[in-house]
Formats: sequence, C-alpha cells, structure tokens
Amino acid sequence: VTSEKLRSVRREHRPCKAGGGMLGPGDEEAAAAPGGGGGGGFTAGRAKAARALKAPPVAGGGGGGGGGGGGPGAEPGRGPAHFPVHECVFKGDVRRLSALIRTQGIGQKDSHGNTPLHLAVMLGHKECAHLLLAHNAPVNVGNAQGWSPLAEAISYGDRQMITALLRKLKQQSRESVEEKRPRLLKALKEVSSRQLLPLLSRILPSDACKIHKQGINIRLDTTLIDFTDMKCQRGDLSFIFNGDAAPSESFVVLDNEQKVYQRIHHEESEMETEEEVDILMSSDIYSATLSTKSITFTRAQTGWLFREDKTERVGNFLADFYLVNGLVLELRKRREHLSEEDILRNKAIMESLSKGGNLMEQNFEVCLCHSLH
Repeated sequence: VTSEKLRSVRREHRPCKAGGGMLGPGDEEAAAAPGGGGGGGFTAGRAKAARALKAPPVAGGGGGGGGGGGGPGAEPGRGPAHFPVHECVFKGDVRRLSALIRTQGIGQKDSHGNTPLHLAVMLGHKECAHLLLAHNAPVNVGNAQGWSPLAEAISYGDRQMITALLRKLKQQSRESVEEKRPRLLKALKEVSSRQLLPLLSRILPSDACKIHKQGINIRLDTTLIDFTDMKCQRGDLSFIFNGDAAPSESFVVLDNEQKVYQRIHHEESEMETEEEVDILMSSDIYSATLSTKSITFTRAQTGWLFREDKTERVGNFLADFYLVNGLVLELRKRREHLSEEDILRNKAIMESLSKGGNLMEQNFEVCLCHSLH
C-alpha cells in the first residue's frame, strides 16, 4: 500500500478534535494509540488498519509491522504479503477478495488482532463486508482491544451493516449450539438429579425448587418468578426441557396458576430485529476482558485459632477450596456514536435500575435510530 493511498484514506476519515478542528498528523497518531482516544473510536481503528499494512516485508525475518496469528505479540517481519485478504479489504478490491476467499483463511488476525471483517466494517467497505459475511466470516471474535466487528459497526453507525452482522451472529450462535448439542445431551444423560442440587442452591438460594429428571428430559418447578423493588414475586412456574424433541420445541415454560404455557424458540420477527438494532445504536458499547497473566492460587483456610485447609463435600466428592488472586477484569466503554439525548436517557435508565425500579413501569421508549453516514 503506497503512502499516497494511506494519506488519502486518512484525509477522508480524519477525526475531529473536541473543539471542532481537524486533527493534524501528530494528533491523529495519538488518537489512534490504545490509550489516546478514550474509547478508541472507529477513526482510531482505521489508523491502526493503515499502520498494519504500510510496513513492507523485510527479508530474513527482520523487524517490521504486523503479525500472522494476530495479537500484540505477533512475529516480526510480516507485511501486506502475509495478510493478502486484509490488503484486499483495505484497498476495497472486491474482485481479488472474491478470488482469495476460496484459498485463504478469512478468520486470520493481523498484528492488531483485526480480522478482515473488522477492517471492512471500520473502513466502511460494505461490499467487502457483505462478501465476507456470505462466506460465513466469524462475527463473535474480538481484536486486541476486545472489540468485535459488531461493536465496530455500531461505532461506525451504519444501520444496514449492524443488522446484517447481528443476524449473522445469531445464525452462527445457533449453529455452534447445534454442533455441541449431541455432547451436551450425552453429558446431561449421565448427570443425576441429585448432582444438580449444588448448582441450583447457588443460583436460587431463596427459592424452593423441585427437579424431575428422566434420561435427557428435565422438569424444574420454581416459585420465584420476578424480583423488583428489592422484593421477590412468587408464583408457580415449571421449566420443561425435552431433549428428545426438535430444538425449536424442546423448551417450554408453564405458568401453573394462569394455566398457560410458552414455547421458547429462536425465530424472530423483522420488528424484533429492528428494535434490537435501535437499542444497540442508542446504547454504550462495552468490552470486558479477563486478564490471567498475574493469577495465583492459594489454599483457602478455615478456623479461628487453629487454621486448616478448607474442604467441603460437593455432591459425592470431597472438594478442596482455593483462593484466586491477581485476576484483573478490564471493562472498556465507547459512546462516540451516541447523542447527548442518548447519554442522558441511558443515565436515567441506570439510575432507575440501581434503585430497584422496573423498566416496564418507567415507559422508556427506544426511538428509531438512523445511520450516522
């Protein structure tokens, strides 16, 4: 990729300063740095995309930008030749991309952890993005900063692209569950109903549950149906899982007091999808990563004067307890796509939830969000 092309791309997508002026070359590099742009908006992602491809290959494996397997610690000496699909997406070369997709991996990450779909979304190359989605490019994958292609699409603000990514994400999630379903059913058949009690006692400590299990079929009777205003609402519900039935008919919820039932399935109407897109476009974007680099384990102790290692019986097993230290949770938030009205409304919703309020009673309405471009 020539420097002229890089400069033209940066001129077209150059971000603005907080005061309204255009960023200069030095400011733009600072905005693209991991800590320089706050949430690190889509313009920072474009600058990263440019830097990932501008370093030419170096003979003998010497220094250079980029990485083959993705991640910050990728091998040095890799340039555009090692990311041919990324280069096609960066240039917007749909014809060559269509030919490379048949032989190259479309899930490969560059030195910033971006897949070709990441780049297509961040640069606004819709034809490349739709071509990658048509070949089932992975959607639920994060880059080095933890952002998925869907998060980048929300930041960019293209409603059509958000809708396409959301539908593909749900399709891939269903396919993943269906692929694991035989193994899950086999494990469920080997688990006794008594072994489920420790798990339920942790999840529902203030509820009285009854479990009925036969093979891969389970029925769970519960009295806890809602929790609002710091109070429990009681009822009589039954959750029935029929492992022998088709996936669309395997899960049923019974309300024994109202004598009604509801079958849970994954089919959604066009209106439900559009409402979900509205919510995504008017909400903050979050990314949570769990760092285990400095993690350590120590035995948990019990007793006041005479300390000893803590053990407890879990099901039929005597388990040792350990304390986990050095676990770091990194939570990132982006809101460059939100208006002041969106920010104020989201703040009011969070304040209502923190006070134990009910969103249904607050009458919060989600407005139709149009594309930002």
